[in-house]
Amino acid sequence: MSYALSFPVPATGSLDQYIHSVNRMPMLSEQQEVELATRLRDEGDVDAARQMVMSHLRVVVSIARGYLGYGLPHADLIQEGNIGLMKAVKRFDPTRGVRLVSFAMHWIKAEIHEYVLKNWRLVKVATTKAQRKLFFNLRSMKLDSSTLNPTEVDEIAAKLGVKPEEVVEMETRLGGRDVPLEGGSDDDDDRFAPIAYLPDPHAEPSTVLEQTQHAQLQDSGLRNALANLDERSRVIVQRRWLNEGDSATLHELAAEYGVSAERIRQIEAKAMQKMRTMLAEVA
Repeated sequence: MSYALSFPVPATGSLDQYIHSVNRMPMLSEQQEVELATRLRDEGDVDAARQMVMSHLRVVVSIARGYLGYGLPHADLIQEGNIGLMKAVKRFDPTRGVRLVSFAMHWIKAEIHEYVLKNWRLVKVATTKAQRKLFFNLRSMKLDSSTLNPTEVDEIAAKLGVKPEEVVEMETRLGGRDVPLEGGSDDDDDRFAPIAYLPDPHAEPSTVLEQTQHAQLQDSGLRNALANLDERSRVIVQRRWLNEGDSATLHELAAEYGVSAERIRQIEAKAMQKMRTMLAEVA
């Protein structure tokens, strides 16, 4: 399914006006949200998608504001966040019982993260998941602008799951002067330009997220938890949560098993609780 959306775009010189405009847009009630998402899913209703996006633009503005410390234009951060919001709206499933704002935050942040990492002028900013977490959390975890002492370094390293020396190195980069992202015109070999150390520009966030989710589903703990469910509960959980892009609704499963949708929901809830208990024991 493809559809075009038209909504206000922040532009240089009119950012305050844009923010004021999106903050005045009414938020959707849960019932309105479900109705619009259902119209989008079943009928490809572009206007429904537009209303869902428009009502959540203020969320993007709020999230983007948290990334201003990286020296990138607020308008650009908002633009990237809006892309993440539209991806979330396209993938939103109204039968999951989750509000769009909760679902969309992950996509909005993922899109902004990729933009920051591609555009912030640092050498080899973050190449692993742990380093990315360090990159995006170090500023907020520092109590003030002074250099971290050894105790603070150890505490941050333990909390974020990285080595103390990586904390020190990242702090140095964050406090240092900017380095040109691409090599100058007189460079003999572009291989040594900082851009060569950044993540693959073709690593589109939705693809990365899907790969991560797939890897998590292969985890032995999850497979063992599923194996310990009775057949009906296992099938319901798999059909509802593990068939990415083709999940079954409560009503579809109810029709197959000849019971009410509420009964399917009860079986699902009991199975999920049992799995959570087993996974907690493994952890």
